Amino acid sequence: MNKTKLIVDKDFRIGEVDKRIYGSFIEHLGRAVYTGIYQPGHPSADKYGFRQDVIQLVKELGVPIVRYPGGNFVSNFRWEDSVGPKEERRSRLDLAWRTYEPNEIGINEFSKWAKEAGTDIMMAVNLGTRGVTDALNLLEYCNLDTNSYYADLRKKHGDKDPYGIKLWCMGNEMDGPWQTGHKEAREYGHLAAETSKAMKTMDNSIETVVCGSSNVDMPTFGKWEAGVLDEAYDYVDYISLHQYWNNYADDTADFFAASDDLDYFINSVVAACDYVKATKHSHRNINLSFDEWNVWYHSTQQDDQDMRNMPWRSHPHLLEDIYNYEDAIVDALALIKFLQHADRVKVACLAQLVNVIAPIMTEENGPAWRQTIFYPFFLVSKYGRGVALHPVLSGGDHATSRHDHVSDVDAVSVYNEEEEQVAIFAVNRSVMETVEFEADLRGFEGYRPEKVLALEGTDMKAVNSAAEEKVKPVERTDARMDGGLLSLSLKPASFVTIVLKKETV
Repeated sequence: MNKTKLIVDKDFRIGEVDKRIYGSFIEHLGRAVYTGIYQPGHPSADKYGFRQDVIQLVKELGVPIVRYPGGNFVSNFRWEDSVGPKEERRSRLDLAWRTYEPNEIGINEFSKWAKEAGTDIMMAVNLGTRGVTDALNLLEYCNLDTNSYYADLRKKHGDKDPYGIKLWCMGNEMDGPWQTGHKEAREYGHLAAETSKAMKTMDNSIETVVCGSSNVDMPTFGKWEAGVLDEAYDYVDYISLHQYWNNYADDTADFFAASDDLDYFINSVVAACDYVKATKHSHRNINLSFDEWNVWYHSTQQDDQDMRNMPWRSHPHLLEDIYNYEDAIVDALALIKFLQHADRVKVACLAQLVNVIAPIMTEENGPAWRQTIFYPFFLVSKYGRGVALHPVLSGGDHATSRHDHVSDVDAVSVYNEEEEQVAIFAVNRSVMETVEFEADLRGFEGYRPEKVLALEGTDMKAVNSAAEEKVKPVERTDARMDGGLLSLSLKPASFVTIVLKKETV
């Protein structure tokens, strides 16, 4: 039997876990908004038309921030169309997803939804077809309590108090040729810098995110980051990363190795940030906002056909991936990797939240339900608050079709001093072998396992539905503790959450 050892010590600090790494994303795309978070007439709908069954699941996930309204959608978004009396709003054609946008839900309504869901808003501004002036007008509308035109307009629309949005995205995926208003690196970097500078002059309490490459495979990756930051470094706080994973090859073992590529991606962007920091003789870090991440490939072919052949529909079924067991394991690995980089990854948004490549699905005339990927997010969000500890791991490894020396186990731990709690998150990436896992906790005298929750399965393609949850955590009671050493067998292709609490005398 293979063995892996993890040393857990409170002095091996990576950094404080920013709760915003458990963020998510709502875009005006498919059924994310209409029949997702909003469906008047649904049995669970409140007076605003918000589905309370969805809100309860969002609260269960513990999502502290939600990126809105896009995504590709934002690059042709006219925010003025989404506010004020609904009967006076203009409908629009969305070029990103070739759909019809009625603007029945906009910033006024979404601010109310966010408050009900107990989450903050991460707002994106349109730097594709618009620019500095429109971003300033939107900021004034959302955040200022002044006797000025757009602040007064918000009050006229019924919202006396400002929304107080603190985190703002400077556009979306601006290096992508698919993006409306696509730009070159320095052209975009200059626009983002000027926009952020002006917005911070208007409201110096906000933080801003500049667009990094759309993904690690972009031809300009690395050069884009350096070029953009050379223009914008002094005026922004974060740079974005986006990444989606797929298993088109139907190779589970190699799919699980994707988190090694994620490690490379994060390290490369940190290196680009720090290179520009050095050239500017700066003393401040640009940190990372991984504001789109997930598995995404199940629905792609059908979606492409539908957008091409049936354009300009209102809230069609798009990007409705039905996730399986192995997808949940990959998402668990991604969350572990974010925690391993907690010193620089400060924001992360699971894309997306409801119906569109999402952990939560809705039946239009029925219930909301949890996809397989709901559970790793739920477990890490719930127990992964505190200080991330550097994982000193030793054990076996294996090769896959495209990766050499893939460690059998990837893991991380989080110490919550206030709660006197240690959480260990571990994935056995071997699809064939059980691993005997040992955690050395002698630095945490008096701590004992409180619960062990595991995602375990032999059917990598098992899915959940509204009728049945085939994939959900099971509680294990076989963890052994002896002299500060915890032992537990990790089944093949499994994810475990081990929660330890300090014994009270």
